[in-house]
Amino acid sequence: MKEYQTITEVSGPLVYVETDEPIGYDEIVEIETPSGETKRGQVLESSDGLVAIQVFEGTEGIGQDASVRFLGETMKMPVTEDLLGRVLDGSGNPIDGGPDIVPDERRDIIGSAINPHAREYPEDFIQTGVSSIDGMNTLVRGQKLPIFSASGLPHNDLALQIARQAEVPEEGDEDDDTEFAVVFGAMGITQEEANEFMDDFERTGALERSVVFTNLADDPAVERTITPRLALTTAEYLAFDKDYHVLVILTDMTNYCEALREIGAAREEVPGRRGYPGYMYTDLAQLYERAGRIKGREGTVTQLPILTMPGDDETHPIPDLTGYITEGQIMMDRDLNSQGVTPPVDVSPSLSRLMDDGIGEGLTRADHGDVADQLFAAYAEGKDLRDLVNIVGREALSERDNKYLDFADAFESEFVDQGFDTDRSIEQTLSIGWDVLSMLPKEELNRLDEEHIEQYYTEDVEVETDSEESDDSPVSAD
Repeated sequence: MKEYQTITEVSGPLVYVETDEPIGYDEIVEIETPSGETKRGQVLESSDGLVAIQVFEGTEGIGQDASVRFLGETMKMPVTEDLLGRVLDGSGNPIDGGPDIVPDERRDIIGSAINPHAREYPEDFIQTGVSSIDGMNTLVRGQKLPIFSASGLPHNDLALQIARQAEVPEEGDEDDDTEFAVVFGAMGITQEEANEFMDDFERTGALERSVVFTNLADDPAVERTITPRLALTTAEYLAFDKDYHVLVILTDMTNYCEALREIGAAREEVPGRRGYPGYMYTDLAQLYERAGRIKGREGTVTQLPILTMPGDDETHPIPDLTGYITEGQIMMDRDLNSQGVTPPVDVSPSLSRLMDDGIGEGLTRADHGDVADQLFAAYAEGKDLRDLVNIVGREALSERDNKYLDFADAFESEFVDQGFDTDRSIEQTLSIGWDVLSMLPKEELNRLDEEHIEQYYTEDVEVETDSEESDDSPVSAD
């Protein structure tokens, strides 16, 4: 292992070193300052005689008199089942005051691509306890389904709710005794947000089945680029080696992409759209495509990345590229949030492309898809009529139109607005769906099976609130 004292330049998070031998891409580096402090870095670019290193802990204190050692290996994550219940920083070091991690092995954080032939198609339901997701945009094991939010919206509260409530229903495969785990990766969050996350995890007991990675806003931006890779390496180990169903929640992917832009600017790269590097699509795909199922393995990796759209712009490069890679999106809405609807999920532009595969015979609820289709159609008509009311007034509308307006209000207040502390089973979600649909005349329910209408439609229904809900739902597994 050679040691160099040939630093030629320090630029932002990058250090440039002259070398007299070939250095491998992504190789791990130790930089020792004259004060005795040791910092880790990673080779970002290697050419004849010059190497660019991105320093994880920041370049403060590094000068031309610092020593650089190339370790001859890529960055690895120490993995073990004992990581469950632990809290780590963005570089994978424990920060919860617990014992040192004794790993079963050390895994390369870049990971290996899943052979497409070995992939198993995602088609098993994950229950999040959130009606607007479970009922309308169902999450499926092995899927990647992002949440598109915006600055000031409570996406962190929704992330915590899902981390706390998510579970794999036992029905469908009675022989499947696979356990459920959550890997939570937070990037660029404030100390206040980190404290809220940890208080919620500890208060609810969700920490026992979770591994938490925390990169704070004042941590180096370079560390932000390795945090999701550490989280996904841990998730892959738990899923494919220890047979867990793992839900990976990554927040906020916008902070991750901003770190890519900062590093790209320091490297003086030719920028792409809005200053982001041209390879951002490939970089995001390397993360998102690590979700999935493998034939012959019980465990699964499901991703729920969260991003805030800069300026509420859906066409911004970050949500735009994410939408190309993932299988749908959950959209949060500022107007619903201002009305006090929690979680403020707008189901109209939301989409889960794998929903139909995860709600059919596998759940023995053949009417789930029909109920969702009818709710989508009726809510869309109700929203269109709201625009008409602003022009002609409600009195000018027909009785039918007024029923659709009432339905849209009830759908938001009873189906979508459940609060962040209410955990609904899929039976309760479908029950509430049938209750609000029963506000419409039977002849308007043209997307539902006649047999199901006769079984679940309620005349002169009075929609229940969450405080009145019970487990005795009129909709249950066959």
